[in-house]
Amino acid sequence: MLSVEEEKMFEGQPRGFPFGDFDIADVMLPDGDTMGIPSDDEEEEELIETETGFGHIVVVDNIPQVGAEKYDKLTKILSKIFSASGTIAENGLNHPVDQSTGLSKGFAFVEYENHDQARTARMALDGYQLDKNHRFIAILFDDLERLNDVPDEYQEPPQKPYEPATDLYNWMGDRRGRDQFAVRYGDETEVLFNDVAQQNPQKVKDRSFWTEAPFIQWSPQGTYLATVHMQGVAIWGGDDFRRIRRFSHKNAQRLAFSECEKFVYIYTDIPPEGRQPPRFALSVYEVTTGRKLRVFEGSQEDHAVGAARRPDGGMAYPAFKWSSSTDEGHAFLAVMRKNAISIYQAPEMTLLDKKSIKADGIQSFEWSPADPILCAYQEEQGNLPARVVLIRSPDREEVRAKNLFSVADVRMAWHPQGDYLAVRVEKWTKTKKSTTTNLELFSMREKNIPVDMLELPNKSEKISGLAWEPHGNRFALIHGSDPQRPSVSLYSMKDPKSGALGGVHHIHTVHNRSVSSLHWSPKGRFLLLAGLKQNGKLEWWDTHDEVSVVGAGEHLMATEVAWDPSGRYVVTSVTAVNQMENGYQVWSFCGQPLYKVSKDRFFGFVWRPRPECLLSKEKQKEISKNLKKYSKRFEEEDEKLLAAVDSELLAEREKMLSEWNSWKESRAEWAEKQKEGIKQLLGSKWVAPEEEYIVQEVEVSAIVDVREQKVESQ
Repeated sequence: MLSVEEEKMFEGQPRGFPFGDFDIADVMLPDGDTMGIPSDDEEEEELIETETGFGHIVVVDNIPQVGAEKYDKLTKILSKIFSASGTIAENGLNHPVDQSTGLSKGFAFVEYENHDQARTARMALDGYQLDKNHRFIAILFDDLERLNDVPDEYQEPPQKPYEPATDLYNWMGDRRGRDQFAVRYGDETEVLFNDVAQQNPQKVKDRSFWTEAPFIQWSPQGTYLATVHMQGVAIWGGDDFRRIRRFSHKNAQRLAFSECEKFVYIYTDIPPEGRQPPRFALSVYEVTTGRKLRVFEGSQEDHAVGAARRPDGGMAYPAFKWSSSTDEGHAFLAVMRKNAISIYQAPEMTLLDKKSIKADGIQSFEWSPADPILCAYQEEQGNLPARVVLIRSPDREEVRAKNLFSVADVRMAWHPQGDYLAVRVEKWTKTKKSTTTNLELFSMREKNIPVDMLELPNKSEKISGLAWEPHGNRFALIHGSDPQRPSVSLYSMKDPKSGALGGVHHIHTVHNRSVSSLHWSPKGRFLLLAGLKQNGKLEWWDTHDEVSVVGAGEHLMATEVAWDPSGRYVVTSVTAVNQMENGYQVWSFCGQPLYKVSKDRFFGFVWRPRPECLLSKEKQKEISKNLKKYSKRFEEEDEKLLAAVDSELLAEREKMLSEWNSWKESRAEWAEKQKEGIKQLLGSKWVAPEEEYIVQEVEVSAIVDVREQKVESQ
């Protein structure tokens, strides 16, 4: 289901774009150019080579061998176990009996409705402990056939020609330290360097029909660029942006990488058919190998809980959420169910401790961006208060909980480094006719995780926005009773005078601002106040010592804001939600406009993320302290590089001028013949072109400046 804004973005696209039914002729690729996207025919050929046609059948071994008196009972038990992992086809359970002994043979064939259900069942059944003496061994029938076809004697595989691996981090070695970004507009996708010195981006890679989705997506550390297609998802990387891997998933719509980039899931929202409820399909892959780890599919109603429930009863995206990685390289994928949270551990993708975490009245949850700690909100039930609880994985330990009363709504906001958690609580007044807002602030790095509460001086004001400062202890709030002209306040979790941690300390407040969102620089210190989807007013604050306004600007109809990873530049953009002024504007960190690019049907701008800095905090502080010593050398190198770029640009212009003059000279004789022909044709009416114009020289006087200066006589 598309929102009204998304429908506006896709106006002018083929009917049903981007995910529905539409005429394939409208989006056919140019003849002979596949754009690196596999066709359905190619996928069918691959399936023919690798599957026997029985891919929906699972063979389960190590089943107890029983006689006729226990056979029916065992078969019923097996049917119940096997059907828990998928829908068994009619007469799809074959539990054979040895006619010579009268005992069951100890294995069974289970036929499911499709391949994905069979793969899911195989993973669930393999290793299933039926009793203390029988643990199932499950394998797909196709795999069984392939194993039987393995020759008894080893055959050395043919040697493949060596292909040098592409450098996935080549972009980080740019000598001028520029950041890359990707833009999506019309049918085009481009990757560019932000070249402020040239007042224009430098193109790295561009491609038509690179993706079938209206968005583009980088992996969390910027290693890969992901594109979405009807057949699945492809990831690209290296200096030439070659395709690294592709992941099959029919009618792919969305994707999400784990923070460590080791895993990715692909999601499809399947609309309802007839009276059937809407369904979903989600495939989890290992990025480096392309191995499919697990498939989730079923009714959206199972996970449409609390904040994950759409108004139409479907499941809101993203209901499945990745955690940050553990020191061992594990990641967790969590999803809500009714009164429970299910957590799966990658790469095994098995349910943690083989059971969901009981959470009565669960409404929403968010993972910490730095640790495998999950914050969940449980609503009030009867006489039981509402709860905000912190749960650590993989031990499922409840590390902190906070009871809340008379709760109308709860929103969570993690600090970018996981140092703090802000829980915005909207509470009913005694009359139940209005609400008040306060913040519960968890200090995650302190012993026993203390919780501080912040109430605004004016309790009638509502908090409509909160943003934590990266690598810091401060946060900014948007609050007020008038949503069109709210106030902005700055607070700190550290005493500004003593520097001691603990408590909530007010720093600064400004009133009557045209602001709808707050955006900190990724390096902290600088804060941008933006009036998005309003009048486009922009205001930059420097919060280093005393809060001061260092810049102001305007980008009419701006819909998005994005800081670059270095914190040097910020981009505001107008997407196709608006019909006019589509494109993006690049600003400096303090609000100086640098350059602007206009694009029709502009869908999105995304900076390429950078991995975490490998230098220690001490080394970073030492560099900052001695920045002048280093900056002189780098400024000299920058000047040389810019001079070289200017020389290249001048040489290119001279080449173009030379080519133009050569072409002009080659056509001079033809032009003269044309002139004589026209002269003969017009006869006495012919007038030389230079006589059709009058050239006059005019002098204009203008007062540039007026100064008064007192002259003392000597």
